[in-house]
Amino acid sequence: MKKLVVFYSFEGNTRFIAENIAQEIDADLLELRPKKDVKSKGFMKYFWGGRQVVMKATPKLESFDVNPQDYDILFIGTPVWAFSYAPALKSFFEKIHLADKKIAIFCCCQGIKGRALEKMKESLKKNEIIGQIDFIDPLKIKQASVLKAREWAKKLLKILWRIE
Repeated sequence: MKKLVVFYSFEGNTRFIAENIAQEIDADLLELRPKKDVKSKGFMKYFWGGRQVVMKATPKLESFDVNPQDYDILFIGTPVWAFSYAPALKSFFEKIHLADKKIAIFCCCQGIKGRALEKMKESLKKNEIIGQIDFIDPLKIKQASVLKAREWAKKLLKILWRIE
């Protein structure tokens, strides 16, 4: 089974979780990088990021060095922006029409995940969602977040291997 962890990370939280999941399950990594990303810090990052979500922005992404269609299992992660997933994932979903894949989704937030995971499920409805999880400030509680991410990923694969 080929495994891929796809993610967008603004401040490093989602990257941290994605890298730990990939390491735990021996998966490839695909970081989504907008050609032009939000540059704001402080409170303004919420304004500009939220504005992109509300306006349904689909930023152009840097090209990938892997084809997500070649993978059997995908873990897809996002920070929470305006109670939803980041616009880079919207671009990814529109560019790569995933169907009939086994997908696990995760998000990183500062306390309120909103409907980020539910909205991701809606965008991935032609796939089998095998699990979902959220992480609160993973870079602030690194050890607990690493354990949580690794155990979750390992558990999902064990369940899949028993089914197949």
